[in-house]
Amino acid sequence: MIIRRVIVPGPAVPDGGGYVNSYEIHTPARIVCVSGQIPVAPDGTVPDGFGSQCRQVWANVAAALAYHGMELSNLVKVTTFLSDRAYREENSAVRQEVLGEHSPALTVIITGIYDDAWLLEIEAIAAR
Repeated sequence: MIIRRVIVPGPAVPDGGGYVNSYEIHTPARIVCVSGQIPVAPDGTVPDGFGSQCRQVWANVAAALAYHGMELSNLVKVTTFLSDRAYREENSAVRQEVLGEHSPALTVIITGIYDDAWLLEIEAIAAR
């Protein structure tokens, strides 16, 4: 399988900030779709503060991928739902901390979240 980053020519926004505009996947061996992950720890608690919640959500995404034998480096698309625009910068910083040099296609949406205690939710698609 070949996965490659695609830079869209013309007036599209250039890649950067820990994401790419698109990915192209040729004959994937496997694709895993991860449902929206919430900031709930395995013991059922919700961490205090956005940074802690964001790291917990990424841990939950990583655990879902690990179940299928994949890693965060296999992510090709991530959608993050933030409960408030005020979390944009911290969200970006934690995402880059967690993903390092890996840059999946990315969408961030500011919206209401199912539970008022949750400050974000992340869904993802991985391919290998």
